[in-house]
Amino acid sequence: MGLYFNHSGWLFSRFYSGAEWRLKGKEKEKTIYLTFDDGPVPQATPFVLDLLASYNIKATFFCVGDNIKKYPELYRRILQEGHRTANHTYNHLKGWAHADDYYFANIMACEAMMEKLEEDLDIPKEWKEVRLFRPPYGKMKSAQCDYLKTIYRIIMWDVITGDFDKIRGAEKCLRTAVKDSRDGSIIIFHDSLKAMDNLDYALPKYIEECLSKGYQFKTL
Repeated sequence: MGLYFNHSGWLFSRFYSGAEWRLKGKEKEKTIYLTFDDGPVPQATPFVLDLLASYNIKATFFCVGDNIKKYPELYRRILQEGHRTANHTYNHLKGWAHADDYYFANIMACEAMMEKLEEDLDIPKEWKEVRLFRPPYGKMKSAQCDYLKTIYRIIMWDVITGDFDKIRGAEKCLRTAVKDSRDGSIIIFHDSLKAMDNLDYALPKYIEECLSKGYQFKTL
């Protein structure tokens, strides 16, 4: 498993000018922004949706275009249940590894797939006018960021749970998420097959702990 940092911290939040790492002070109440990357997939996304519905919680899903193509009804279900969807490239590309034109074309292919499936759905006007993007692996070139922020709100994170890391284990994933969460935190979980074991354990317990501390959950 590659090196990653659970908390964005002061240093990392200076990267990518204009990107959003935490939404401190955006709400009067204590607020956490749950986000899920890499879906939709039938092995994980329905579990997440069912759990969120049981708590009446809304979240933001950063979707991979190829998965949207494979599971269009699952993508539509996310929106129909009041959650926000966002662009995570068509093929989960690492921006550092690709030429700008290719990277942008891949993002636009995901966008086209999303827009096609949203045509007949009742989606808030703001969600259509202000689109969201998160770079896979959190990696893109500065020039890519400079261009993309003219089109998107670029969303990074305050806390990454590491649920995709089988070596980390579910309990450590949970404790990391609980310890580092704070008002305005943008939290990353994954609705993916490789995250499922950790997600199944950590997500419901994380939600319970946050609610017990007086947090509310909102979409970005």
